[in-house]
Amino acid sequence: METVNNNGRPQTEDREKDFFPETNDYPELEEKLEYTFQNKALLLNALTHSSFASEKGKSYRFNNERLEFIGDAFLDAIVGSKIYDIAPDQHEGFLSKTRAAVVCERSLAEVAREIGLGSFIRLGHGEETGGGREKDSILADAMEAVIGAVFKDGGYEKAQRLVLMLFRDHIRLAVQGKLYKDYKTTLQEKLQNKYRNPEIEYIILDESGPDHDKSFTAQIRINGKPMGQGLGKSKKEAQQAAARQVILKGEF
Repeated sequence: METVNNNGRPQTEDREKDFFPETNDYPELEEKLEYTFQNKALLLNALTHSSFASEKGKSYRFNNERLEFIGDAFLDAIVGSKIYDIAPDQHEGFLSKTRAAVVCERSLAEVAREIGLGSFIRLGHGEETGGGREKDSILADAMEAVIGAVFKDGGYEKAQRLVLMLFRDHIRLAVQGKLYKDYKTTLQEKLQNKYRNPEIEYIILDESGPDHDKSFTAQIRINGKPMGQGLGKSKKEAQQAAARQVILKGEF
């Protein structure tokens, strides 16, 4: 039977309040998520890695794994539905493969890095000193947990909006089959085979369009000489397009 304190509340409830205080220490993260939590403890829970909870002598109820479970399921559903809508002529196998590319650990970790999520995660000493803030697995799990926390705090529509905002570019590139064709790395390897220390520089020449539908033009310079340029809906996509153009020229 659950014991109670002098206020009549279960002691486990008080322990959770102590571990997840109702403070707003993460306004910067909420701004990046474009969502303000009503229950700040949910956000703190989503940011608590099992190593932190374990060092404090806490059980699984105090780490982010349960929220990760919710976020994983919700992310699958929203991404799958979006791919279904924008690829009406594709078969089930394509839909499954494309969704898998968007919700894989690497993709989740990339999105987490884009919003600086790693700096907010509560880690145990061992993970902290071992570079845990940069581990794909920890970042991916925390990203799913944050999505789960938004779903539990704000409901379906708020969580759906968050997922589509954060994963918009990844979904589009995956449907186009371009998500993980890394032309920049391929070009760098080719140049290193030709030059001892090649100087490779990417410059954003132009940025246009409204905030929700921007376009970028990137130029690549090799040893100071402009060699190609590309267009994209993000800076990263434009840089990849520029690298692809240089590769297709066949000069290297």
